[in-house]
Amino acid sequence: MSLQDHRLGPRLASPGATLPVRVELLRQLRRRRTHITLGLAVVLPFVLWIAFSVGRSSPPGQAGVSLTDLAQTSGPNFTAFALFSSASFLFVVLVALFFGDTVASEASWSSLRYLLAIPVPRVRLLRQKVIVAGILSAAALVVLPLVSLALGTLVYGDGAYSSPTGETLPYGAAIVRLLLCVVYLALYLAWVAGVSTLLSVATDAPLGAVGGAVLISILSQILDSIDALGSVRDALPTHYAFAWSDLLTVDVDATDVVRGVLAGLVWATAFGVTAVWWFRRKDIS
Repeated sequence: MSLQDHRLGPRLASPGATLPVRVELLRQLRRRRTHITLGLAVVLPFVLWIAFSVGRSSPPGQAGVSLTDLAQTSGPNFTAFALFSSASFLFVVLVALFFGDTVASEASWSSLRYLLAIPVPRVRLLRQKVIVAGILSAAALVVLPLVSLALGTLVYGDGAYSSPTGETLPYGAAIVRLLLCVVYLALYLAWVAGVSTLLSVATDAPLGAVGGAVLISILSQILDSIDALGSVRDALPTHYAFAWSDLLTVDVDATDVVRGVLAGLVWATAFGVTAVWWFRRKDIS
């Protein structure tokens, strides 16, 4: 064996060099699940547009303006409606799908023990998979509003954003605000990523991890609707699900936005630390 082989051998066998993000990302991009999920983010704006086209607007003379009517006035309004329709459920499902499938799918395929035998250190394996899941989730969160804005601008024009309260934002300013809304949703939904990862390492059933995260979100939303709970609702992970809409006002009050980001990151940290602790002690059979 040459001197070069001696130098390359330990490097290739080093546990710290196993399972690069690029390799794991390519693996996930080849999966049909990824194609369907990202395809759904592309198709949904077209589904909304078709629904608006075949539906009817509010009857003339009806008091107030509905979100549906505003969605058909400009590209930014159409994008805001798409975000409003997706924030509390669809985005939760997408994030839960990517993160809940991280470890549980490998366990269900009986490939997890072979990955660990390479050897890939457990913490590194979990970290690499979480990074890739984060990349794919961010892609889905960006693709949906991007396609909505392009389609909405093409169909409804590049007019100003109009809120139900009568406030307006110029097209350029509205795009910047919508970008901030997407950033907020990505940070807020970190709690979904955390709980999905925890469930993924705690079970060998991917659907169980994904479904469990979605059920926790639904339960939190139900509890959040109970006024009798008072200030207890502020601690629920879904309490600030629509705080992003505050970013679309002329004079932004970022109080709930900051609280929503902090809540998402705190819950994500708590679930993430627990997931690492659980996975390091899990019996892989």
